[in-house]
Amino acid sequence: MNFFHGCTALITGASSGLGAEFARQLAPHARSLILVARRLERLEALKEELDRPGLTIHCHAADVADEVQIEALLAALAASGERVSLLINNAGLGDHGLFEDSDWERVEAMLDVNIKALTRLTHAILPDLVRAGRGAILNVSSIASLLPLPKMAVYAASKAYVTSFSEGLRGELRGTGVSVTALCPGPVNTEFFNIAERAQSRESMPAPELFKVPATEVVATALDAVERDRARVIPGWLVCIIMTIASLVPIFILRLFIAQRRKEKGEG
Repeated sequence: MNFFHGCTALITGASSGLGAEFARQLAPHARSLILVARRLERLEALKEELDRPGLTIHCHAADVADEVQIEALLAALAASGERVSLLINNAGLGDHGLFEDSDWERVEAMLDVNIKALTRLTHAILPDLVRAGRGAILNVSSIASLLPLPKMAVYAASKAYVTSFSEGLRGELRGTGVSVTALCPGPVNTEFFNIAERAQSRESMPAPELFKVPATEVVATALDAVERDRARVIPGWLVCIIMTIASLVPIFILRLFIAQRRKEKGEG
């Protein structure tokens, strides 16, 4: 973890799940943590848990789906004089169900968080990283970014943006001392699945226990990938193998597989 010694890390979606775990694993090494989430009380509790001599923790209550709140966050960051050296774009929203039945406000919020907020924060913080000649950006994507997913069409597409954006930006930054890594986890036991489920849905999101990787392992794998300057990482050897093979399957075969699954479930 030498790469993170004395760093200033900004973590979005830090009140729970992977975001909180990133804070926990970085706390022993960082000089400053900037924790961002909607629920201030959870951030304050996390701050109390992680507080130690030599570590400064800033808590910012902000809904990154709201452009005004993002700009207020960036203004507060500029006023504080803190210079971020590690940006972890972790905040994300999901939705599970047919697109035709989806709630537009929820879809719009998902696009705002997964795509717009991530891009805006990166755009605002990147110039300082480049001027410093050292730093890292970790974008939390998903294995859903690697394949089109019925009933998660918008979520998968938004995460495909995150993965593609990360790869393209990484190419632009070659030689600058700034790295970009896309984290593509599979199912993790966090609040994500409960929030992504629709209240009226009777069908739960598929998440085989065999595929699940503990949040601690996901975060440790991600931070190791940043330290090693890896472009993309899929935590969990089994998930990694399966998704690597699946991503090589021609799209016309995937379409046949998806169509067969729909027939088996009586959906068409």
